[in-house]
Amino acid sequence: MYHKTMPYRIFSIFNNVFLTILSLLCLLPLYHLLMVSLSASAPANAGLVTFWPIGFTLEAYAKTFANTNFLSSLWVSVERTVLGTGLALIVNTIAAYALSKETRVFRARNIYLWYFVITMLFSGGLIPGYILILKLGLMNTLLALILPGLVAVFNIILLLNFFRTVPKDLEEAAFIDGAGHFQTFIKIYLPVSVPVIATVSLFMMVGHWNAYFDGIIYIRDAEKLPLATFMQTIIVQADMSKLDPEAVKNLSQRTIRASQIFISALPILLVYPFLQRYFVTGIVVGAVKE
Repeated sequence: MYHKTMPYRIFSIFNNVFLTILSLLCLLPLYHLLMVSLSASAPANAGLVTFWPIGFTLEAYAKTFANTNFLSSLWVSVERTVLGTGLALIVNTIAAYALSKETRVFRARNIYLWYFVITMLFSGGLIPGYILILKLGLMNTLLALILPGLVAVFNIILLLNFFRTVPKDLEEAAFIDGAGHFQTFIKIYLPVSVPVIATVSLFMMVGHWNAYFDGIIYIRDAEKLPLATFMQTIIVQADMSKLDPEAVKNLSQRTIRASQIFISALPILLVYPFLQRYFVTGIVVGAVKE
């Protein structure tokens, strides 16, 4: 037990107030988008909507979900996020487990580690990557969106540094009981590494869900576009051809854009609270080298 001094209490109050205001400022734009999407087209176009909807209506969401291109893009993003995150976790955790071993156990460890680190400093470039995907016959497929980013060196470094903090006694006890490296990895390392795995999973999910540029490059059919690319086409390029003509006629572009943005941000907002308690622990422990 320790006594909290008056300066400490004053600092805590101001700190909490400041963080609360900062959090509200971060949520305010998203809340405003929600209000715009729930408003009628006339006040939305006139810029009259602030913190409450004017002419409340769900017509924008009804038209958005009635659009087959939007639904197909949403499904592609779900597939990409789930499959991409799952495959990347398998590859990155296995690589991190091997690289976390000492040189007396894995003699070529430093060679492989530098091989990975160099890829963080130098890349093949956009054109060679495009040619590679083209030659492999992956154009216009889901794998073209997943495979190029399957190995993330930053995530591997976080994982291997966390694996180094696992007590060696646990590993030695598993080996004495006759377990191999694969069993030790599955039954010892993964269960105690939930914080860093949750953190890395969040990075991967956000990365896959928000990625749009690779969809522009590798995907040709509108029904195979991920949601971020679909939205970039509608919002940034202002190309409304992929929307239902009736939706465009009856609704304002601002209302449609607001509903699109809010729907795209909603899945990550729903997932993050469940992983937030692991986030700080995974970053701090995984970023500190033993």
